[in-house]
Amino acid sequence: MGKSESQMDIVEKSTKSGKQSWSFVALGLAVLLLVMTCAAVALVILYASSRGKEPASDSPSPPATARIIQNMDPAAEPCKDFYQYACGGWLNRHVIPETSSRYSIFDILRDELEIILKDTIFDFLLSGLIEQRGSLPLLEVLTMVGDWPVASADWNNTKEKLSLMNSRFNKRVLIDMFVWNDDRDSNRHIIYIDQPSLGMPSRDYYFNGGNYQRVKAYLQFMITIAKMIREDKNMSKDDSFVQEEMAKVMQFETEIANATTPAEERHDVTLLYNKMTLKELQEKFSLNVSEFNWTFFIQGVMSSVSVQVDPEEEVVVYGMPYLQELKAIISKYSASTIQNYLIWRLIIDRVSSLSQRFKDARASYRKALYGTTLEEARWRECVSYVNNNMENAVGALYVRETFAGESKRMVRDLIDKIREAFIETLDELQWMDETSKEKAREKVRDGKKFQYSLTILLDCQFLLQLNFSEHKYFENILENLRVGAQKSLKKLRERVDQDIWIIGAAVVNAFYSPNRNQIVFPAGILQPPFFSKHQPQALNFGGIGMVIGHEITHGFDDNGRNFDKDGNMFDWWSNFSALHFKEQSRCMIYQYGNYTWELAGGENVSGISTLGENIADNGGVRQAYKAYLKWLEREGMEPELPGLNLSHKQLFFLNFAQVWCGSYRPEYASQSIKTDVHSPLKYRVMGSLQNFEAFSEAFRCKKGTTMHPAEKCRVW
Repeated sequence: MGKSESQMDIVEKSTKSGKQSWSFVALGLAVLLLVMTCAAVALVILYASSRGKEPASDSPSPPATARIIQNMDPAAEPCKDFYQYACGGWLNRHVIPETSSRYSIFDILRDELEIILKDTIFDFLLSGLIEQRGSLPLLEVLTMVGDWPVASADWNNTKEKLSLMNSRFNKRVLIDMFVWNDDRDSNRHIIYIDQPSLGMPSRDYYFNGGNYQRVKAYLQFMITIAKMIREDKNMSKDDSFVQEEMAKVMQFETEIANATTPAEERHDVTLLYNKMTLKELQEKFSLNVSEFNWTFFIQGVMSSVSVQVDPEEEVVVYGMPYLQELKAIISKYSASTIQNYLIWRLIIDRVSSLSQRFKDARASYRKALYGTTLEEARWRECVSYVNNNMENAVGALYVRETFAGESKRMVRDLIDKIREAFIETLDELQWMDETSKEKAREKVRDGKKFQYSLTILLDCQFLLQLNFSEHKYFENILENLRVGAQKSLKKLRERVDQDIWIIGAAVVNAFYSPNRNQIVFPAGILQPPFFSKHQPQALNFGGIGMVIGHEITHGFDDNGRNFDKDGNMFDWWSNFSALHFKEQSRCMIYQYGNYTWELAGGENVSGISTLGENIADNGGVRQAYKAYLKWLEREGMEPELPGLNLSHKQLFFLNFAQVWCGSYRPEYASQSIKTDVHSPLKYRVMGSLQNFEAFSEAFRCKKGTTMHPAEKCRVW
């Protein structure tokens, strides 16, 4: 958790396992090379130019006509089910891989991107060494953090481990303490205290409605790993002891889950924000556990970067309701149970980095949660880890080799056009007064420069802090966690760098950061079907144009609207406009909340949790279409695509929909409807187009049909 995860993206960050699990790296020699070549980056990772390849984005793409026809189901009625019409062919042709919980256009592009990055990184992957070392790397870590499972522990030791987990392993358990931009002053960093993440993806899983099979599989996973570790440490075989201890851990975590506030109730950041001193925090939330001292705890974390704090240090508390419950929960459990829980949370994230024996131990749990039956190939885990944990290094090289020339100019031009379309759209709104509209214009025009991730500098200082060993992959991960934690913590006494990148370039996604009023469009998404200089502009506007509009609109969704042009949480709205914004939003909450997803057991989409993304989807497609119509006025009609009896306006909407072609496993559908802030792919398309009169006009849908309902919702 943490504010670093609050950046809004256009699609969920990880879809292969159903959760964000960057837990393996074959990074040793690769990173040593990266460190040595900060001045000559072209020698590392990417190999396209040395093999005579042309830059991908500037090369002719497969014929757009063939791709569009293959994805379509022409037998479907577009005015009845446009998603089936646009994506039916794709859904019929693509089977979800056994390693994946969801499969979509985004996943295909990510797979292709990983192949581009594969060869050199994979050269350094010596899988045999991982198997040979078995559990040894983990056992060495356990000597540092304490035995597991333990029969006894004292509170002083447990409190020390709580700080160590944060500063050494970047693992925030029980208390989520992190450093991020102050919501109310974007030029400074501040300490945040929040409710923690959990071992399972959703708090709902811990209770009866969350499907008992998942809880059972999770507990069995815990017990199996505990038994394996005791066996490898030559401890006495005592299955009843292990089962009893892990059952206590499960009970403890269930109470922690129950104390956390549901996501639907944490939607308004202005209500979450509570600033106070550490002295005030101590007075309000004394945990009464062996004289738990908040200042000492936070000092224990910050001492790893030689930063001093005192009782007058200001912090922002997000998790007030959780902290009010925590004291009573902790008082009910022994120090040994809490110690077991802390170490379990460290172990569960590291299983992927160990031998196959450990990965096999979680197979039933993964099947219950995600529906997957096979693990990702080692090289894919490696590439994903390197890309996500050394994103600037990889991104700089990716951009240099795959995205150049005319495409850069075209994307910059598209961004400018969509920005202007948003500004012009403000004039159409009756629910917003002129004072608020002018502030909105300022935020779009004068905020931090929209960044394209087309050029990125290597973070050599970060690389040089890494002490990697070529043959110790597990330890390399721990080293990366340590340096990453310290890099974040030491920012507390540093001024905010407004020009820093919030994501790397080799990513198939796009992002908006409300604290920076910054939008990033990584080069990884700037490829077909989203964008190509060789495909009609109708497809570019419907693809990457919609993505651009989506991210711009995030600055004005139910969360982004609380921040001004400088990234400060500030109420710049008039009472009239704020009231009517909420009225307009309620329409969308009701609309999406009435979509029933059969794949998720007939559960309804959460209109509240997905509101921000739904507002962005609806605004994005409107702005992109408006910008495309203006382009047509200036440039004239484009040549028709051969083999398609469709107008370019229809092609715009068709490509918009095909960007979201994808399918889910039922197990993952049940998870994502609880945890994903995005609506299911189908409803992202259906909801946006049902609200858009221009779509109904383009496909001549009669009023009252599914795609042209009488009541439409609009915010932007």
